[in-house]
Amino acid sequence: MLRLKRMAVLCVVLVCVITGFLFWALRMGGQPAAVTLPAPPQSAARLEVLSTSSTPALKVTRVVDGQWLAGAAAETGIPARALQAYATAAAAASSTNPGCGIGWNTVAAIGFVESAHGTYGGGSLSAAGQATGPIVGPSLDGDGFAAIADTDAGVLDGDPRWDRAVGPMQFIPSTWQFAGRDGNGDGNADPFNIDDAAVSAATYLCGGGRDLVTDRGWADAVYAYNQSDAYVNQVRETATAYAAQAVG
Repeated sequence: MLRLKRMAVLCVVLVCVITGFLFWALRMGGQPAAVTLPAPPQSAARLEVLSTSSTPALKVTRVVDGQWLAGAAAETGIPARALQAYATAAAAASSTNPGCGIGWNTVAAIGFVESAHGTYGGGSLSAAGQATGPIVGPSLDGDGFAAIADTDAGVLDGDPRWDRAVGPMQFIPSTWQFAGRDGNGDGNADPFNIDDAAVSAATYLCGGGRDLVTDRGWADAVYAYNQSDAYVNQVRETATAYAAQAVG
């Protein structure tokens, strides 16, 4: 009987050790702990087709429907200029990565968490989508944050010693070097422009063949953007709220 009790205790200990190891392995592998939580619905904006040519097959672009934009902005509280960028970015990323399924509400949720849609510090977005205030994060010097030595000679963040996240979607300069995209067609990828930043964020989230319609794919994408379970949950809650509010 004593031997059986000892074996039972040993089995319990082994289960605990194995469970702890698996949890550690998942975290070290870059997987969020809360992957079993449901992904928010991925909302699509209403788009309209504009043709800049008399030939329908040529130079056809899709832009956000103005009526939808005004209604969704009023319902969600997202500035219309920012929402336009999020919706356009999601459509562009989904077109480039058909299996991604990203919704504008996920891009918008990240924009809210990162910079309150470009209004952090009292700033705003101009008609051209440019952030009027300096949106620069804290120095990544290892004090409460990861230590990331300067990678851009201070060109983007003004810090020649340490990197700082910049712009309305808070890109680290080293990430912007490979993830930055030109979203407004002016030939320049600018992290302080909401069009550029939003399409870069959406494309980054869709990277690696992720399917954001699935729980795992969505969680992995947002966790890759910011490796914090609390961050993933905040983005999930915000994206879910936006989807419920903008139902038209």
